[in-house]
Amino acid sequence: MVVSEMIASWAMIRENRKTLDMAEIDGCGGVSAVQLAGCDPAAMADAARLAVDKGAHLIDINFGCPVKKVAVGQAAGSALMRDEVAAAAILEATVNAVPVPVTLKMRMGWDHANLNAPRLARIAQDSGIRMVTVHGRTRQQFYTGTADWEFVRQVKQAVGIPVIVNGDILTENDAAAALAQSGADGVMIGRGCYGRPWFLEQAAHYLRTGMRLPEPSLVRQKAILLGHYQAMLDQFGIGPGVRLARKHLSWYSRGLPGSAEFRATMNRLPDAGAVLELIDRFYDPLIARGAIRRIESDALQAEAA
Repeated sequence: MVVSEMIASWAMIRENRKTLDMAEIDGCGGVSAVQLAGCDPAAMADAARLAVDKGAHLIDINFGCPVKKVAVGQAAGSALMRDEVAAAAILEATVNAVPVPVTLKMRMGWDHANLNAPRLARIAQDSGIRMVTVHGRTRQQFYTGTADWEFVRQVKQAVGIPVIVNGDILTENDAAAALAQSGADGVMIGRGCYGRPWFLEQAAHYLRTGMRLPEPSLVRQKAILLGHYQAMLDQFGIGPGVRLARKHLSWYSRGLPGSAEFRATMNRLPDAGAVLELIDRFYDPLIARGAIRRIESDALQAEAA
């Protein structure tokens, strides 16, 4: 299951065009999950109804975002872990508003003095939440330090609903270790698939079979990159799409010979056609000589941070 990017409930109910586009269902099959953030129960309920009307099969509530604009400026995201009464009101209002399952994403707590994820998970379960995902960091850690997969076991032991472990899952071994240490029912992968969308399949295959899938050929990687690039242009428009794509193209090129020069040049190009030409000039010689993309887990960690 792939979850949408976080969508502000207030923007959703105001029918902001950009926000509605973010919640658009692509029709590619599978479970279409839309993630909502907000601090007002009524607004969250209305936004959930709109998302379901647009085709969402599942609503995910975000109590994990650490960004200052969200957690401090809007008292949403991970800020709601500090107010369990308000959190419960939001959870209950959203669950009661829609006929589809509602899930929750959160962190261990606001800081290490307030690790209330197990208690909040019980509140969520009592509110009708069907699954909980826990990122093994506090809000105050943001993305620094190391995710504490072992802590997630406390959440798993506190509830009867499925619990998913998240944070620092960058390799197949990480996925297996996170499951083993947490006792969770599954893993959620975020930053680990930056520039590697195929890693989701690799991790799932390894957890099912114990066998590793190879990295896609550079020909295949280039084809995936080009499809992703065109999708961003189609979704966001040429100008915004080119700007947004820069970080993604940088992630795709990570670990390839000459990638630093590719990124430096690509980040200065304002024209979509010029970027496509640069992609060809960068990838095609590498493909011709059989170059291999080398990705080390510590390099992934540094890039993800």
